[in-house]
Amino acid sequence: MSRHFALASSALILAGALALTGCTGPSASPSGPSAEPDPAASVGIRLVLEPSNLDIRETAGAALDQILIDNVYQGLVSRTAEQEIVPSLASDYEVSADGLTYTFTLREGVTFHDGQELTPEDVVFSLTEVRENEAYRDSARLAKVEDIAADGQTITLTLSEPDSTLLWSLTGRAGLVLKKGDKIDRQTAANGTGPFTLADWKQGDSISFERNNEYWGEPAAVAEIVFSYVGDNQAALSGALAGDFDVLTGFDANLKDQIEAGGDFALTLGESTDKGTLAFNSTEGPLADVRVRQAIRQAIDKESIVEALGAGSTQYGPIPSLDPGFEDLSELAPFDPEAARTLLAEAGAEDIDLTLTIPSAYGTTVSQILVSNLRDVGITLQVDPVEFPAWLNDVYINQDYELSFVLHTEARDFENWANPAYYFTYDNPEVQALYAESVAATDEADAEARLAEAARLVAEDHAADWLYNGASVLAVSTAVSGMPATNVNERLNLAELAKSEE
Repeated sequence: MSRHFALASSALILAGALALTGCTGPSASPSGPSAEPDPAASVGIRLVLEPSNLDIRETAGAALDQILIDNVYQGLVSRTAEQEIVPSLASDYEVSADGLTYTFTLREGVTFHDGQELTPEDVVFSLTEVRENEAYRDSARLAKVEDIAADGQTITLTLSEPDSTLLWSLTGRAGLVLKKGDKIDRQTAANGTGPFTLADWKQGDSISFERNNEYWGEPAAVAEIVFSYVGDNQAALSGALAGDFDVLTGFDANLKDQIEAGGDFALTLGESTDKGTLAFNSTEGPLADVRVRQAIRQAIDKESIVEALGAGSTQYGPIPSLDPGFEDLSELAPFDPEAARTLLAEAGAEDIDLTLTIPSAYGTTVSQILVSNLRDVGITLQVDPVEFPAWLNDVYINQDYELSFVLHTEARDFENWANPAYYFTYDNPEVQALYAESVAATDEADAEARLAEAARLVAEDHAADWLYNGASVLAVSTAVSGMPATNVNERLNLAELAKSEE
């Protein structure tokens, strides 16, 4: 399963993120406490989906990226919540003008959590192993890296051809640096270089981190973080009000009044790259006709979906606003039921039945609106809620579906629209060529322009519908500062998290 599937196996950050994502609003976290931070503080954070194991090399799912990257494991470079690429284990880096040579200066004095020194050989080993092992997540992202070498503290990557996505890939799983020869069981243990160490995992309940006092950078401001996995928002609300949690991620914006009633919490909305995606299987049947696909898009009232979710913004193309290549494409499929009925009549599809396959963890908010909207234009929509493993097998792997809805959380995942084997079933050689040209571009503006052009083609083909651009919705204690608020379903860098004395 490709990494580009952070959507669901991340899988559901969806579960509780689902009815909450889709947002606009301030991207900064609350101003935080005025009292001095307590260096001995423990912060309780509610998350939605617990990982099945901790092996970030071989196990899919954003539940791992969300807590392990930046906090426990690091790479030569990282990314900010706002998607800016910044140095991490490399103190600096340089890319040659022809895009074929990437040179990194490795920091000195960095140690792994077990006390062993980080060496250039660890970097070469880690990147080489990922590139050469197809079972590792994101292995293909290093396919154009021809040579990985170290000379002193200098790490050099030589490419066979330019790859404008390489630096971004190195901020994720493909770029994580592990200790060469490490014997830990990565399914249950972790040995990274980050500001926190893995302290405890009570499976089915919580994962605990402790401050890494030997961290090479600024030490974490809290002594402990406890991630508790609570799928139900009402249960999370009750836990917060009882003092069990300091932060609720994946929260329901419609519960704002309840969480803020006592003055101890504030609801925070942040931007995200979450995309509520209605996939169309266009290989056969009515959905093979572009007029039917366009009619479905124009029958759906996206504003009502955003309103029902309590936060969010509409989205009309495959690229969200935080990603390069974003363009407002709302003019291509505005809400217009009359136009939808006309298109269906032209296609000879006035009275058709379609089935929506949706993971049952999403609840009914979105599907009820879709049923109502499509009924208004003469389409009968049957909703088939399934357990997530069944969705993975039937929809994602076997592409046995008509319509499907999931929340894709991955940033910069346009590549899926250039992959005809992906479950979207979209096959457009012009889009594939434009994406390849974007990847091969050595100029950032040129790469982004080609992405935008390709995204417009996807939207003009009505290859899917994008029901909303999701939000990061959090409830944060007024005693807490430094909590990230942007894109927290994908990555949760807690290096600056602090909590005041109580």
